[in-house]
Amino acid sequence: MVFSSLIFLFRFLPAFWLVYLAVPGRWKNPVLFLESLFFYAWGEPVYVLLLLVSTASDYCCGRLIGRFRREDRRGAARGTLAVSLAVNLGLLGFFKYADFLVETVNALAGTRWGTPGLPLPVGISFYTFQTMSYTIDVYRGNVRPQKDPVAFGAFVTMFPQLVAGPIVSYRCVEKELKERKITPEGLGEGWKRFVIGLGKKTLLANQAGALFSLLGARKEAGAAVLWAAVLCFGFQIYFDFSGYSDMASGLGRMMGFSFPENFRYPYTARSVTEFWQRWHMTLSGWFREYVYIPLGGNRKGTLRHAFNLLAVWILTGIWHGAAWNFVLWGLWFFCLLILEKFWLKGLLERLPAPFRRAWTLGAVFSGWALFCGPDLAGLAARADPALQTGARALAFAASSLAGRFGWGWDDFLTYELISQGALLAALAAGCTPLPAAAGRKIAKGKGGAFWETAFLLGTFLLSVAFLVEDSYNPFLYFRF
Repeated sequence: MVFSSLIFLFRFLPAFWLVYLAVPGRWKNPVLFLESLFFYAWGEPVYVLLLLVSTASDYCCGRLIGRFRREDRRGAARGTLAVSLAVNLGLLGFFKYADFLVETVNALAGTRWGTPGLPLPVGISFYTFQTMSYTIDVYRGNVRPQKDPVAFGAFVTMFPQLVAGPIVSYRCVEKELKERKITPEGLGEGWKRFVIGLGKKTLLANQAGALFSLLGARKEAGAAVLWAAVLCFGFQIYFDFSGYSDMASGLGRMMGFSFPENFRYPYTARSVTEFWQRWHMTLSGWFREYVYIPLGGNRKGTLRHAFNLLAVWILTGIWHGAAWNFVLWGLWFFCLLILEKFWLKGLLERLPAPFRRAWTLGAVFSGWALFCGPDLAGLAARADPALQTGARALAFAASSLAGRFGWGWDDFLTYELISQGALLAALAAGCTPLPAAAGRKIAKGKGGAFWETAFLLGTFLLSVAFLVEDSYNPFLYFRF
């Protein structure tokens, strides 16, 4: 079940609220836990058992770690943490990476081992990281172990952020799991955030995705067409994922939870480093706190600093998917960050903001060219026309300009760009703070409440109209 579906909007969500608002405070966690399991089971009935195994394992490990810490049995606490991490990483590795590892071994060794061929459980990358952070924090003494299994189950399975984040640490919601208030202000702010996220998904991300599919599927496409497709993919993945995060945060706010922000206008960043301080911030924060800093961060010399960054970015790439193009995508950003940290930082700081943003967008969208290839073969097929210039080291950047002067630009692309001009303008504007600033200004002006309500109602109704036409529109990050 996805948020941007009629069955969620008009069946599941109203039924959930009828029960959730009616029960007293002590029953809200059980209702949230059971409703979240039903939400997950709608699309993944078998893998509910896997979710429950992961939840039960980390609940028990958390209790044991807390007990061993109180008894000053550090070795036992460390061993229990190792068990927790082994179970989590073992399940994630088997279901997400087994096929990839077998196929890689077959390709390198010439063997013909069969792959398990298991479908990827929705949300496993997200809830695995969430539960691992809990047991690590209990081991570090940052949080107390949760004694109530239902409250812990509600934390892990909370349907707003279960399948695609944001990755919510236990520390963020520890107090709210015990006691939270549902207020008119929270309901209003949460609903506004939810509707804006729904509009991002249905009115912007889905339309950018349709244009991406149209351009990417064109046979014998030149470099310009392929780069236009990459541009559309960059828009699609931003509005798709940030839209989901807005919807999740809105639902959480309505229920009395405060989720961390996941996006902060990343395409306005003035360096690649800043981009990753604005994009998928909960994932970046997770790797910083649980991988980068424990490895030593930047405190142990230049070479160790570079190695720590390399480890983080290989893991970041692999987290996104079991394919070599994701590994290359992670290595691409590792190289860019090393370049900025050790060579380009001073130069970028002296450049005017427009040039810095141009550098960032060029680097990021070149990364999307790697990211959206389904595998290396698909990536090579996409890249081949872009290598006409002969400057292979700079092919992706150079061919974008080369295409404009005759190497791949055609009437088809001209027609699509003109006919989709309004959509492209809306996509570009939506990546900036300008629409939100304009909305706040109107809301504070004369008749602001009326215009804000009209805008939200119009966005919701228009989104529903688009959903009636679209039979299925899953979020991109569901597959990660």
